[in-house]
This record gives sequence, structure tokens and C-alpha cells, in this order.
Amino acid sequence: MPAPGTSRPTAAAVDSLFASPGDPWRRLSPNYRSMRRLTSVIGIGVIFLAGALLVGLLAGVWWLAVVIVLVGLAILIARWIVVGRNWQSWGYLERQEDLYLTHGVLFRTMITVPYGRMQLVEVRSTPLQRWYGLATVQLVTASASTDAAIPGLLPDEAARLRDRLSELGEARASGL
Repeated sequence: MPAPGTSRPTAAAVDSLFASPGDPWRRLSPNYRSMRRLTSVIGIGVIFLAGALLVGLLAGVWWLAVVIVLVGLAILIARWIVVGRNWQSWGYLERQEDLYLTHGVLFRTMITVPYGRMQLVEVRSTPLQRWYGLATVQLVTASASTDAAIPGLLPDEAARLRDRLSELGEARASGL
């Protein structure tokens, strides 16, 4: 509740906290969205089809098995949309003194990582990420609570970002 005599901030005012400081945000690869959608299809499909088969074969209640499949399909459609919206929310912006990282649709997050606070920049890739031609850049900072990761980057962009952030981090840290 706002203090007496003050107005409550509008949604637009809060959204301005997550607005670009003027430069264009870099986005994740569309392959990341495809990878997340594939894992959703496999995970949700296996769970609900297995449940439907168990109910249908063991209990003999085929109408309930069809309902389970339909519920699974509805959840899969919702997840498909959520993955797309989440992918669109990711962005990072390299500025002169720091790196901005934002993500989230319902719960939005913006992280500012000063280059001088970075201790380690790591590129990693799981087998599924490699199959999709993706990598993740992991930033380790002096504060454990501000460690950040940028998933879904193409390998060339991940290597470029790693090299640039490492170079800027060393330059800023040597000035301390």
C-alpha cells in the first residue's frame, strides 16, 4: 500500500525498469526455443501417454485414458506457448561498464553485472545443446548472488562473448 499522499506506480512505470537503456538487446537463438519445445513434447508426452496406457490397460477405463491424453495435450499446448514467450523475454546488452541480462515473462528479472566484478566466464554445452548447435555462457562474479547465465547462444557468439567479457573483466579488475 502506498504511503498517504503518494500514488501507486503504474505498470508502465514498473516496466520501464526493464526497458533498454537505449541500445538494442541481443536475443537468444531460435534453436533454443526449439530445443525447449522438444524437451516439453517428450517429457509431457511420455508422462501423459504412460498414464493413459496404465489406466486403459490395467483398469480398463478407456474413456479416462482418453481424458488423460486430452489433458496432456492441453498442457502441452500451454507449455508450447509459455516456452515461446519465455524465449522472447531473454536478452542481454553489453554496455561500456557492465552487462545487462533480462528474462522472465510473469516474474521479470534484470541483472546488471559490472565487468570488474567478473571472476570467471565459462562456456558450456550439454549433449542436447550441442545437437541444436547451442552453448551457455556462465558468469561467475565476486558475489554469489549475482552469478548469471546466458543460455541458447550459437557457439560463435558464445565464444565472442566469453572473450570480450574476459578481456573487459581483466581490464576493469586490474584497475582496482
